[in-house]
Amino acid sequence: MKILICGKGGSGKSTLAVLTAGALAKKGYRILLVDADESNLGLARLLGLADTESISDKLGGKKGAKNKMMTAFSNGMPVFMNKKWRFDDIPPDFYQEKDNIRLLTIGKIHHFGEGCACAMGGMSKTLLSNLHMEKDEIVIVDTEAGIEHLGRGVGAGGDLMLVVVDPSYDSFLLARKIDEIGRRIDKSVRFVLNKTDAEVEELMCGQVDRKRIIACIPETRSVFRDALLGKSLEGCPRGIEHICGFIDQYKSVPGNAVQ
Repeated sequence: MKILICGKGGSGKSTLAVLTAGALAKKGYRILLVDADESNLGLARLLGLADTESISDKLGGKKGAKNKMMTAFSNGMPVFMNKKWRFDDIPPDFYQEKDNIRLLTIGKIHHFGEGCACAMGGMSKTLLSNLHMEKDEIVIVDTEAGIEHLGRGVGAGGDLMLVVVDPSYDSFLLARKIDEIGRRIDKSVRFVLNKTDAEVEELMCGQVDRKRIIACIPETRSVFRDALLGKSLEGCPRGIEHICGFIDQYKSVPGNAVQ
């Protein structure tokens, strides 16, 4: 199953991606956490890992990645960018691993004036579209903020889009837009309300389709503090188990998770 975590900048996408990955890994799933946000520099640290080279860096930067997109890995390495591939086809030096979670970083913007991140979007789309999943495997994609990744077609290879909604009107507007796009491409969209309390939660539920809200996550000071300081996120804040429960249920319905 391939899940895209979407939302506006600052909504808590990366934090929830890491916490959900950790909770699902503890349930016995093999997790591939894909960092597809070229602007977010801290995902590895939230997982308790050191920063590492991205796929784009290993292929010679954006220019090299673009040139090698269709013949990505030579010298006997698995070519998983232009044919069907499996979880274990990823070369070990392309990811970091911790507690049954593999972290794979697509690419980052490093320098002033280096241009758009289109090649990185192309890699994300190709990688996800060609990945064949087994029943005990889940891919969680921390997408870039906003909807540019959907404009690049990254969502085509996903099974489910989880939209993280924080208490802001811009977040409501974006959630509705992602929902609209999801309907057009026949992808399931669900909402996770983040940074809530009882009053805020009720107000937020009136801004999106209440029937498709799968979890409400209260603002947790310990998580906020650790994320602020770039520390490893531990534990399972209230509401994360609802996300995991929904994913378990969703996977159990025949035809939902594309193999």
